[in-house]
Amino acid sequence: MLRNYLKVAFRTLWKNRTHTLINIVGLSVAFGTCVLLFLTATFELSYDSFHTDANRIFRLNFLSTNRDGSPNQGSTMPYPISPALKADFPEIEGVTRWFDRSASVRHNDQTYNKDVRMADADFLHMFTFPLVKGNVKTAMNSLSDIVISENMAKDIFGQEDPIGKPLQLRMNNSWQAFTVTGVIGNAPKNSTLEYDALIRSENAGDYQEFKSRWDHGNHDVYVKVKAGTDPKTLQRRSQAFMDKYFAQEIKDQKEQGYPKNELGFQKSLLLQPMREVHFDTVTTHGSGISRAYVYTLLLIGLFILAIACINFINLTIAQSLSRAREVGVRKSLGAQRGQLFGQIWGETLLLCFGALLIGLSLAYVSLPTFNRLFRSSLTLANFLQPEVLLITGLGFLFITLIAGGYPSWFVTRFNAVEVLKGKVKVSRPGLLRNSLIVTQFTIACLLIVCTVIVRQQISYLQQKPMGLDKEQVISIPVGNELNGKDALKSMRDRLANQPNIASVSGSGVNIGAGLDGSSSRMMFGFQYGKRDVTCDWLRIDTDYLKTMGIKLLQGRDFSTAFSTDSSSSVLITQSMAKALGEANPVGKFIKPDNKEYQIVGVVSDFNLYSLHQEAKPITLQMQSNWPISYILVRVNPQNLTGAMESIKAAWKTIAPKQEFIGSFLDENTERWYRKEQRLATIFSSAAGIAILLSCMGLFSIALVSIQQRTKEIGVRKVLGASVFSIVGLLSKDFLKLVVAAIVIASPIAWYAMDKWLSDFAYKIDIEWWVFALAGVLAIIIALATVSFQSVRAALMNPVKSLRSE
Repeated sequence: MLRNYLKVAFRTLWKNRTHTLINIVGLSVAFGTCVLLFLTATFELSYDSFHTDANRIFRLNFLSTNRDGSPNQGSTMPYPISPALKADFPEIEGVTRWFDRSASVRHNDQTYNKDVRMADADFLHMFTFPLVKGNVKTAMNSLSDIVISENMAKDIFGQEDPIGKPLQLRMNNSWQAFTVTGVIGNAPKNSTLEYDALIRSENAGDYQEFKSRWDHGNHDVYVKVKAGTDPKTLQRRSQAFMDKYFAQEIKDQKEQGYPKNELGFQKSLLLQPMREVHFDTVTTHGSGISRAYVYTLLLIGLFILAIACINFINLTIAQSLSRAREVGVRKSLGAQRGQLFGQIWGETLLLCFGALLIGLSLAYVSLPTFNRLFRSSLTLANFLQPEVLLITGLGFLFITLIAGGYPSWFVTRFNAVEVLKGKVKVSRPGLLRNSLIVTQFTIACLLIVCTVIVRQQISYLQQKPMGLDKEQVISIPVGNELNGKDALKSMRDRLANQPNIASVSGSGVNIGAGLDGSSSRMMFGFQYGKRDVTCDWLRIDTDYLKTMGIKLLQGRDFSTAFSTDSSSSVLITQSMAKALGEANPVGKFIKPDNKEYQIVGVVSDFNLYSLHQEAKPITLQMQSNWPISYILVRVNPQNLTGAMESIKAAWKTIAPKQEFIGSFLDENTERWYRKEQRLATIFSSAAGIAILLSCMGLFSIALVSIQQRTKEIGVRKVLGASVFSIVGLLSKDFLKLVVAAIVIASPIAWYAMDKWLSDFAYKIDIEWWVFALAGVLAIIIALATVSFQSVRAALMNPVKSLRSE
């Protein structure tokens, strides 16, 4: 019996090989695409789930409001909050600070650049990062203790036991001695917290100065509550804690008329679940991964799978007439409906299984390309996980049941007597077929619109004036091993007489995402008269305005001729002057962090960070105790290659052991929008696949439909119908469905993109022509697909057409 079923199945698939090929190609592409997208999405959703007590670990956030009523949420905490929380709340099991920093590590005269994070001793107890060597209770007891990862132990010590071995870390412009007291397991790829080594947070250079200051924050804080503790209750109780330790700040905000936050207080402490930190785009200024992005991957995968399944259902139903006689004969010979259903559904299972194998093969082959395009890190191990294989198997059975179940039921319900008498006709399209075609093209139009709008927004962000000239400027990270001020002086001396070099300066903050992968931000809030002012605090050096192409509007620039410039003078931007309420602020004094500075000049506004968020007022200063982290070199455009070589040669003389990782600022700013670029690539790839699959399905449906109307076409030609009129007749029904899809897709696309654009401080307006373009494109593609078969049918000899039936 089984052998007979397989023989019939293979014969049927071969007889309809055009439709079989379309189904296999469509399902293979859909399966392969879905597997890659679903694995990527599930990897993102798995972040920090490996911690045994992830549901009891929280990151602290402050919640207040700006003067205009907009929420102000941040994760930057002051030093004294950690011990105070542990003392005031017995239900807190552990507290740790977390400094996301890096440092140079030296051992036996060999230097390594490593991610050396600062934390507290509770870190080893709170998180599920197993200590491979050492004692958890004592590994971070001393300020000179360092716990290193397995990878770092292998890089530095090889097969040697690192416990008790000395290491030197360059911190606060000097080398400090540490002793290895533990080896910790490497952080998994789906971990928010990444490290090469851990040292005590008290090693921070400003710890002694700010350890009791509640108005200065520079790190994150994680807490772990005891089992059975209700986080909501703890958060409500924390309000009294806030009123106690932040009383002066709360009083000042009340006096200045600041509105209360959404919880009804001036300032509150929020407990953010550990598994939510990876998806936080608010406190990370847009650098986090939005859950909407992950769900978009899942949705696109489902869309593509749905289109392939729709093609299969439509084709199977459209071919039902050709199988009706077979069903009638089998029923007359005693076949039960369940047996017929099993046979026809078995054909679906056979076809889908072949498509699944091909799809998985395509996914594996395209894995390197996929990882490169979408900056993912999938490997074969991700495919072979038991839960992935189980979900794939269950999903496969569900899809075959949906895609093959209804067509099998539809075919087997024919009455045997009616079929054998030739009275069964399934020549006219039904509501289901039309609905499925509309659904296909709705998805395709939706993806086309999203692709266009995302690319428009990226282009807008990249081309919007930033208030500075980012072209022909090279940024060189100083690194942790060199003193930035000394390195800048040496580079100036070596590049002074180079014809390709226009100017050289330095900064504490890079413009864009440099090749060092590092970013930093310092902000100050202070009172100016009765005004509450918040600004970015930027360390620069002389010639910064010249190097960056920033206009001086009032006063003077920094100069070596004025000794106070490196100690008590500042430049401010226009928006900073506006925040101070001063039309002519030159000569006025500001007092951030209880230190007095005189304003000597006003410069035009410029964007120091990405356009995801609105630019803050900026104060530029030259205090010598603030480090220079980047050397900025403006080069002449005539010989960019020669200029880069000159800079590399100069760098090699001052840092022979340190890699040169300079990059152009225009390239850095493009890297600000990598997430958007990746989303645009996903949308455009998905739109292309959706259109391809939709057209394949439409082509097949048109082929079957025209075959079923062969006699009608012949009669019309005999009666004098032109080729054009016949093509129009055969095409208009399908075009109506495409137009309906455009009408349905447009408001959905507008709503989705409007929500997406709301995450940007600077954004485009959604224009009507985007929807018109998507509609016209869909109509042209559909018309081209259908017309090919329509023209062939219209040109057919009517005599042959009439004989065909």
